[in-house]
Amino acid sequence: MPIKHLTILIFIMVAHGSSFPVAKLVLNESVPPILMASLRMGLVFLFLIPFLKFEVPNQKYLKPLIIFSISMGVLVYVFMNLSLYYSSIISPIILGSQLAIPFGILVSSIILKENISNKKWFFIFLSFIGILIIFFDPKITENIIGLFFASLMALFFGLSQVYSRQLKSLDISLINASTGIFGFIILLIISFFIEGNIIKNIYQIKIQSWILILYQAIVVSLFAHLLMFYLYRFYTVGKIFPFYSLFPIFGILLSFIIFGEVPTIMFILGGIIVITSVFFLHKIK
Repeated sequence: MPIKHLTILIFIMVAHGSSFPVAKLVLNESVPPILMASLRMGLVFLFLIPFLKFEVPNQKYLKPLIIFSISMGVLVYVFMNLSLYYSSIISPIILGSQLAIPFGILVSSIILKENISNKKWFFIFLSFIGILIIFFDPKITENIIGLFFASLMALFFGLSQVYSRQLKSLDISLINASTGIFGFIILLIISFFIEGNIIKNIYQIKIQSWILILYQAIVVSLFAHLLMFYLYRFYTVGKIFPFYSLFPIFGILLSFIIFGEVPTIMFILGGIIVITSVFFLHKIK
């Protein structure tokens, strides 16, 4: 792989890894988690408006597009924010997100009737063992709710990837815009009923928090995503996906730099098992 493409790939992984500590910084400024997810998706949609061709997609794409948009735009981001909101430490949440791969394979076997080889079953089982080891870390006992929400985030991310396979022929701007508008509207309504006065909550958001939300929307949700599709012009998904095992490493490193989180031995052991399992799940055909 040329240095140019490798640099792009590393940038994408750093961006994805940074999303978690950046979100925690915003939540620490008392920004409501559901509203924050809604604003992130709203910014994604606004940024894409100039690039959109306002066409209704073929009817065969409507169902998978709606399911993908709700799974990714609503459920993934709201459970990500809730997991960080209810957790005092970030690293387990980052590792919990890696369950998206085994969940995705399991969902594919149910919805698409895909066969799971014995090797994949082994690494799926091993990845859950790694998470169980992390569960028994004494530091995690006060953050079980956060890890539970992280597991839901991973489940719906896996579901969204299953339906994304049926959207390959659609324009990527349309997919991202659909995700943004569904996420913005649905989460804004939920925020109104659960978190209270939306106008007041938005008015109280500080400028530094707006900058971080903008970073999540533009750099992570859009720029990194578009760069990934650029790399798909040159490489297969199987060639690129194993690199996704790197983003938890960058995320955990940034959590240490920003929040001073020092991993325990049990966390390191469980983390190595999870990341290794996910890496081989990416590699196995």
